[in-house]
Parts: sequence; C-alpha cells; structure tokens
Amino acid sequence: MATVSETVYPRNGSIKEKNPQTVEHAATDSADDLLETLGFQPELTRNRSTWQVAFMSFVLASIPYGLATTLYYPIIGGGPVTIIWGWLAVSLIILCVAISLGEITSVYPTAGGVYYQTFMLSPPSYRRVAAWICGWAYVAGNITITLAVNFGTTLFFIACINVFESEPGVGVFEAERYQGFLIFLAITLLTNAISSLGNRWLPILDTFAIFWTFAGVISLVTCVLAIAKNGRRDAEFVFTNFTPQSGWVPGWSFMIGLLHAGYATSSTGMIISMCEEVRHPSTQVPKAMVGTILLNTICGLIFLIPLVFVIPDLAELAALASGQPLPTIIKSAVGSAGGAFGLLIPLMVLAIMCGVGCTTASSRATWAFARDGAIPGSRWWKQINHKLDDVPLNAMMLCMVIEIVLGLIYFGSTAAFNAFSGAGVIFLTVSYAVPIAVSLIGGRKHLKAGVYDFGVFGVVCNVISIAWSLLILPLFCMPSYIPTTLTLMNYASVVFFGFTVISAAWYIIWGRRNYQGPPTHEDTALEDRRASIAASYKHH
Repeated sequence: MATVSETVYPRNGSIKEKNPQTVEHAATDSADDLLETLGFQPELTRNRSTWQVAFMSFVLASIPYGLATTLYYPIIGGGPVTIIWGWLAVSLIILCVAISLGEITSVYPTAGGVYYQTFMLSPPSYRRVAAWICGWAYVAGNITITLAVNFGTTLFFIACINVFESEPGVGVFEAERYQGFLIFLAITLLTNAISSLGNRWLPILDTFAIFWTFAGVISLVTCVLAIAKNGRRDAEFVFTNFTPQSGWVPGWSFMIGLLHAGYATSSTGMIISMCEEVRHPSTQVPKAMVGTILLNTICGLIFLIPLVFVIPDLAELAALASGQPLPTIIKSAVGSAGGAFGLLIPLMVLAIMCGVGCTTASSRATWAFARDGAIPGSRWWKQINHKLDDVPLNAMMLCMVIEIVLGLIYFGSTAAFNAFSGAGVIFLTVSYAVPIAVSLIGGRKHLKAGVYDFGVFGVVCNVISIAWSLLILPLFCMPSYIPTTLTLMNYASVVFFGFTVISAAWYIIWGRRNYQGPPTHEDTALEDRRASIAASYKHH
C-alpha cells in the first residue's frame, strides 16, 4: 500500500505514485477537486497544515482567556462546583457536538460549513428554508461571538489596569462608557487590520499562541499556588462547595453559570469556515475540532482548579462592578498589583489573538454565505481581495461595521457583554444543531461517503448535541441574576430576535423567489467523482 507521502490525487480522482516533493501540491489539487465537485471554484489559498488548523481552532476558543472573561457567571451561579464541574460537563457535551460535526464535515468540507451541509442533507421540499435559517444563524453567531470576544477584551483590559489603585478599592482607571467604547473600537480595528493585512502570517501567529498560552498558564498557576498570600482553600471547598448568589433557585442557578463554559467552547464549529484554506479538509478539520476540545478541557482544568484553591470571598467577587473577577483573584493571591498585572499580560496578548482568529473565521463564514446570494448586496461581500493574499476583505469589513454598531448597546446597558456572549452562543449552537438533526432524521446515510462514521456512538453524540441546543435557547436568554433592572437585563434575546427578524424579512422580500441555495452537482458522474476523492481520503 502506498503511504500518504507517496500518493497524490489528480483531477480525475484516480491515484498514482509520485515523488514525495509533490505531496503538498497534490494535497491542494485533491482538496480543490473535492471542492469543485461540491459546486465551487477554489478562490482562497490553502496555506494551513493539520497542526496549523488545529492551532487556529485552539485560538478561536483561547482557553484560558475565554474562561477568564466570563468567570463572573459561574461565581454567582454556584461557585466552585459550577466553575469546575460545569466546565467539565459542558466540555463533554461539546465533544459530542465536535464529533457530530466532524462526521458531516468529512463529507462536505466547504467554507459554507453547517449552512452548506444543511442544504445538502435536507429533503428538496424544505432544503432552501432549512439552509437559510442555518446560514443566518451561523453568520450571526460568528459576528456576535467575535463582537463578544473584542468587547470582553475591553472589559478585561480595564479590569487588569485597575489592579493598580488610587486608593483602597478604587482603580486608577474608572472608565466612562464612552472610554470603554473607544477601547473596544480600537481593539476591533486592530484585530481586523491584523487579519486582513497579515493573512499569510496568521498560521505562524496561531502556532505562537499555543506555546504562549501554555507558558502563561503554567507561570500563572505556579505563582498563585506558591505564593497564596491569603492562604489556600481545602479540597472539599474546591470540589464540593456550592454557593449560588444569582437569586435563582439552586438548580437553575447552576445552569445559568454554564454560560461560562458555553461561551468558551462556542467556537467549536467556526473552524469549518476555514475548510477552503487547508490541504486535507475532510480529515484535518474534523481532527482539529475533536482534538482541540480534548486539549481545551485539560487546559481549562489546569487553569481553573488552582484559581479556586486561592479564590477570595465569593460574595466580594460577585459584587465587583467590573464583572471581571480574575484580576482581583490574582492580585489577592500574589499580594502585589505589579505582580498580578505581569501574570495577566499573557492573557491580554491571547485576547488579541483570539479576536484575530474570530475575525478571520467570521469573515469566511460571511463570504461563503454571500457567495450563494443570501445576504443583501452579495455581489460586494463575495469578492476576494487577491492583493492581500486572497482575503475576503469586503465581507470582513461588513462584519466589522455590524460589530461596531451593535457595540453601541453598551451605552444603554452595562450588561451588553452578557447580551453579546449569550446571543453568540445561542446562534452558533443552533446552527450546529440543524445539520446534526437533519443528518440524524435522514438516517445518517450520507456518512458512508465520508471519512468518519462512528455508528451507534455517533447517534448518541447527535442526540446529546441536539438536546444541548434545545436547553441553551431559553437558558442563555435569562438574566444572570434576579431581581433585575432594565440596565442589567440580559439583552441576548433582543439581539437574537433582531437578527431573526432581519433574516425572515429578507427571505420574504427576496429569498423565497430568488434564493436557490448553494450550487450543487447532482449528476451521477460528478457524484461518483466526489465519492472517489472522498474514498481516497478514507483509504489513507
């Protein structure tokens, strides 16, 4: 049998032996062949290896940064039990989501992601509507989660600066709302500039992020445990203490706290949008999704457990006006503002990297949806800027403008971050559930043409994934605590409803008469060719 290093897959889908030096070009040709049989012409540059796409998947979640900015929710939701066991429970659920999406992606690896998969898996009678709903949810989720990341970075930066105090309990930079918005604007412009101007260097940046993250986490947890200025909690407190402060009944309070883990893992399927920029998308992207969840779960526990051992009074953390308890926890543990700020620097850098990764993925998702004419003004948003190393610049700029406009909600509500993160998680999880549900209802027959089919275990993962999506739809629209006020209300439902109304209105006005879905090739010859290429991936 020929090894992967000896085998290439030419345009006709057959297999022949070649020199190892031609493997990289052969992999690209094979992936482009598969893309063409799915109905699209290759337009993006395939510049990512297996490891690089896995690293980008890690950066999209950016554990521990993603856990740091939302740590407030499990603290008020129940404390240590919600922080640790909530993270572990959600990680296992998201692993099921990743496995389910990985099976489908091995058959349909395009930048359209779950939207394209939904169209292909749905019966003709409702495939256009199903793909439309899924596509809008996927694009809206990409945009709002990117907004949440950049807005969360803003709040986190302000809280990190305020470890320095002008007087006890008063930070040196009590940012006014307009100042917070300007910082958010600067971060958004920076992440878009890096993503658009440095596309060829992004795989290197993602690789750097992995080593930077582990070095930062090891430094942080070692220092807080070794110094522990105010002592350490016992193991019973760390693993069994449950102190809800949200005002909800205990069980629901625990569930509300799961936004912490749900937000950090919500980017799982965003990596599918990079399918047209990797060399073996049918295998690389599914592996990246599943492998990253396993890595993130371990990294999250390494980060969270030491913090809970040195966590100060939970009521004081819940009362923080910043809503960002991590800087306070680190400062309490090391007993020095300067030391705390130094330990927080790796997370602040990782925050920018996460914003760049989300900006990149959201632009590809928007571009792919526009490519099929589903977004108003699609002829502009589907253009590729070849001068900037094949970047969908127009789609990226559209996402950026929407994020900035939505960021104005902050002037009306201090709970804006809750709205952005909650809406992003809802949109993305719903978009993941649609193709999984359609696949399950259809008997999962399409998986025979893919690389991965986990059989009965895959069915169990499908069911768990769908159940999770049904749970979070009402859950993450709830206010974090009660009683609530207009300024502290969770406006995730408003953001969700707004995008849904726009989607429905555009479908009624234009989509039902003009939208035909993504291009598909359903003739026997092309289907046989696609199956031949897919089989070659499975064989090797």
